Amino acid sequence: MTINVKHKQIKRIPVILDTDIGGDIDDTWALAMMLKSPELDVRLIASDTGDTVYRARIIAKLLEVANRADIPVGIGIHQGRQPGRERQEPWVAGYDLKNYPGTVHTDGVKATIDAIMLSPEPVTLICIGPVPNIAEALRREPRIAAKCRFVGMFGSIRRGHDGSEKVIAEFNVEKDIKACQAVFTAPWREMVITPLDTCGLIRLKGHKYQSVCSSSDPLTRAVIENYRVWLNNKPDEQSSILFDTVAVYLAFAEDMLVMEDMQIRVTDDGFTIQDPKARIIRCATGWKDMGAFEDLLVQRLIGGK
Repeated sequence: MTINVKHKQIKRIPVILDTDIGGDIDDTWALAMMLKSPELDVRLIASDTGDTVYRARIIAKLLEVANRADIPVGIGIHQGRQPGRERQEPWVAGYDLKNYPGTVHTDGVKATIDAIMLSPEPVTLICIGPVPNIAEALRREPRIAAKCRFVGMFGSIRRGHDGSEKVIAEFNVEKDIKACQAVFTAPWREMVITPLDTCGLIRLKGHKYQSVCSSSDPLTRAVIENYRVWLNNKPDEQSSILFDTVAVYLAFAEDMLVMEDMQIRVTDDGFTIQDPKARIIRCATGWKDMGAFEDLLVQRLIGGK
């Protein structure tokens, strides 16, 4: 599909989002950014990891708020509740997926496979959580990899959170190491990741954060409502680290980041290390202009382009 953005014609990129929304709050910010990015044509949003019905309820309610019930919701592989991680439950209390005016797929893995295989053009698969859904999709239908560009938030290569020199086994990898190993070795058309080296630095502070908080946009207001529920009475002075928003940006652009082609392997203890025998992955290892990215994020959230 082609659209006009500021009198320029751009071809929209078909995307599928696979998310563990409802744990850390950054997935909620990322989903809003994705919906407000005119470069992206969202074909499906699938919930992944843990209580996937709870996560799908958040997705569906946010899509309703955004007036985007044209986007199907997929319920991923259910793994049970994770006490202490369903922190947005109060925001969806009483929300029933049966009332979502769009389509809800009870088998989100099948819905993901179908959306990829039936697309006449390659799909960009944005993954911002652990990937049991994607590992299962590859098991059921290995041909999806040849039809997809994979973009995700994974790993810690040279830096950890907030620029720390301590490299860690990052959550999205460590939570389901076997699944991540299957995904990192699949023959995707291209594989692009933002590790903590770059995404672990993104916070909105000061006037940038306040601009988002004061927005009248319904979806952005819902993001802030969710954030305040998630904070659980902690000070509301700045955003938390917005890891996943960088993966959304990488689905349509790389200009603000330093990109390196690196051979990356997932170890059995969840680290992402360089290995000359591993496949090549494009890794966002540094920022050219982090302030410009923050400005873009704010502009998208408050309604600008």
